[in-house]
Formats: sequence, structure tokens, C-alpha cells
Amino acid sequence: MAIAKAERLMNLALCLLGTRRPLSKRELRGSIEAYLEAGTDDSFNRMFERDKEDLRELGLVIETVENLDGETGYLARRDSNRLPAITLDAEEAAALGLAAKVWQQARLAGAASGALQKLRAAGMPEAEDAYEAHHSALEPRIPVHEAAFEPLMLACRDRRPVIFDYRKANAARPEQRQVEPWTLECWRGHWYLAGWDRDRGAERVFRLSRITGRVRSRTGAFTAPVPDVVTVRETVESWAGETATRSALIKLRSGCGYPLRSRAVSSRELGDGWDELEIPYGHGLDAWLVEFGPDVVVLEPADLRADVVERLRAVAKG
Repeated sequence: MAIAKAERLMNLALCLLGTRRPLSKRELRGSIEAYLEAGTDDSFNRMFERDKEDLRELGLVIETVENLDGETGYLARRDSNRLPAITLDAEEAAALGLAAKVWQQARLAGAASGALQKLRAAGMPEAEDAYEAHHSALEPRIPVHEAAFEPLMLACRDRRPVIFDYRKANAARPEQRQVEPWTLECWRGHWYLAGWDRDRGAERVFRLSRITGRVRSRTGAFTAPVPDVVTVRETVESWAGETATRSALIKLRSGCGYPLRSRAVSSRELGDGWDELEIPYGHGLDAWLVEFGPDVVVLEPADLRADVVERLRAVAKG
């Protein structure tokens, strides 16, 4: 069975690399013997989708193109699948090794380990792990618990539009969003998706923990240009509240809200189990404060207090 699958994958890769135009599923099925032997269209479709994803996991860049008749075709351009020789010194190899360790507790653990194995097979030097002696006290990790992370990561990589249900912080029910995903960013322990919201005709940032249900991929090309990485990261930070333009004064229950305390410019005890904190105020702070529920009271500015009260009322209405 393993030999048969390897042969099927090799034949599919050769077909996609050898064509000058996108090949439809129908054409690929007629060109590969193993697909011809598939009993039904459903069994062929399942086999083809698995094989396509397996080739992508192995590093083959497969493009999805829609022709004028609306039929989807596939090809793997040779210039997109040819890399120059990779040469790394010991310090660069150590940096890659550390990066792979960061992902060991996340969904990218397998991909990170596989990438290191391929680089070592190509001659990457074995680097001494400077962090090995400190693993019992400090270990770099990026936790990923959201089910939406993996399908969105693949959609960002393959430039595929997606549809998902999203519940805003002040909304009682989720709404469907059609998004062209750009990139995923981790900020203060939470993952965010930056992309183009087709329904609103503007760029938006979505917190993965607020995505409900399954992320569904769609065919077709992006309709909006994808900005460079720096611009996307700035957008994520701004929408997540990183970019502060002024200060806010809040009351925080003693022993609570340590993420807020870490951002405080100043703090003082008020007594009766409450502290007063001055924290940077930027876009998204109202949504963040709502998450702390009755442990936070906004003192000023008035517009921030009003936004938080409005969000809390919306949540209470359920």
C-alpha cells in the first residue's frame, strides 16, 4: 500500500510539474492509472484531495487556477518549486533549531521537525543547543489551542479564501465572514488573523478564539492586494490594542488582571480590595477590558467607559 501511494504521488507530481497549463481533476484522473481505478467519483475526489495535501506537506507548491468556464485547474510551476542551494553557518542552524523547539507544543510541531530533517539531510551543520541545560527552568513555546489555526494557516499559505462564523466581543451571536486570509500573528498569548473582509470591503483582524464552528475553504483568486508582512503586523498590533494614543484610568480588583498590571504606567492601592491603574489606551482596549468582567471598572475617559458598558450590556442580553 505504501509503495502504491508513493507511486501515485510521484505520478501526480510529475503531471503537475510537466504541464504548461492548469489541469482539471478530470484530466488528472484520465492521466494517472491509480485514479482511473477509483470506483466512484467520491472515492477519486477523496484520494485526489489527500494526495494534493500530501504533496503540499512535502513542499511542492501547487497553484489553484480557475479558467474562464469556472473550472478549477492545478499546476506546479517549475520556477516556484526550485530553490537555490541552502548554506547555513552554525549560528543560523542554532536559530532554526530553537525556532523548531518553539513549535513543539503547537500544531506545527510535525512540520518544524520535518523541515529540520530535510535541512540536515542537505548538509546543515548540527548546532550545539545552548538552551539544553536550562530546559527544566525555561522552555520556549507557542501554544495553539484553537481548532481554526491549522485550516487558516494552510489557507494563508495557499492563498485560499475562507468562510467562518465569528462572534465579536459585544455580539450575542456569531456572524458569517468571507475573508481573504493574509497572515496569522500571535500577540499577548492570543492568535489573530489579518485579512480582507469581502463583505465589508476592508481589511480586518479576527481573534481565533472567537471563531466558532469549522473554517471552510473556497476556490478562486484573491480580489484585494496582499500587503507586505510589516504592514500586516502593524495592522494586527493596532487592532489588538498595541498602538496606544492616550491613557486610561481603571479600577482593578486586587489579585486579578495580571496582563493589565503588566501594562500599567502607574498603580496605587485604593483599599477595599481595589487598585487604581493607568494603562495605555488604544484601539481594541474596550474589547480587552470586557474579558475581565466584574474585576474591572473604567474610571476615564468617558468614551472608553461607554464602550465597555455597551459591550457588557450586549453580552448580558445573550
